[in-house]
Amino acid sequence: MPGARGDGGWLDAHATYYGGSDASGTNNGACGYGNQLSAGYGYITTALSTPLFEGGDICGACYEIRCAGTGCLPRNPSTVVTATNLCPPGSNGGWCDPPKQHFDLSQPAFSQIASIPYGHVLLQYRRVPCQRQGAIHYTINGHTFFNLVLIENVGGSGDVVGVEIKGSNTNWMPMARNWGQNWMIGGNLGGQSLSFRVTGSDGRKVTSLNVAPANWQFGRAYSGGQF
Repeated sequence: MPGARGDGGWLDAHATYYGGSDASGTNNGACGYGNQLSAGYGYITTALSTPLFEGGDICGACYEIRCAGTGCLPRNPSTVVTATNLCPPGSNGGWCDPPKQHFDLSQPAFSQIASIPYGHVLLQYRRVPCQRQGAIHYTINGHTFFNLVLIENVGGSGDVVGVEIKGSNTNWMPMARNWGQNWMIGGNLGGQSLSFRVTGSDGRKVTSLNVAPANWQFGRAYSGGQF
């Protein structure tokens, strides 16, 4: 993981915040999650600068963060945030320009580690496993010969590096990343129950068999399996 080594495995970065006190303005980000509340990620989320975002590969990963300097809350608490968005270069006074390591936190996340009036603080972070409630969500979009599946609410490593799909009449087939955590495959899979196999960046796999029934529909979400 990029960044300067801090104490005890912590890495050094900076943090700002965006959106409102209710996390309004943080939905529909570069990971494709749409409504982050219904996706299972809640209010405690972050956008990452380009070097940390890794082109969207890191979407869904979890980080423990703590303030490190002026503006920190008493006793320097830490919190765990989920990566759900990109902080694009040129925003927030250039904090997200490469090669800077920067977290643009939701306002609720920022308020858990630092005083809101400061707006910008030094930060330390480290990657941690994700704890999720419920199953992984599979939202199927596209059309007859194109299937685009959004993978959400992933535990374990949180980020997904591989997805396979299987129709009741097919073998397992690899899907390709389209953008964020949207994965695609061609072909007509209508009328078949669908199974998924998800691989996290830690190499662990979870298989969800027949999570979408044979009468599945585009635009619907289906749930099954968890790390």
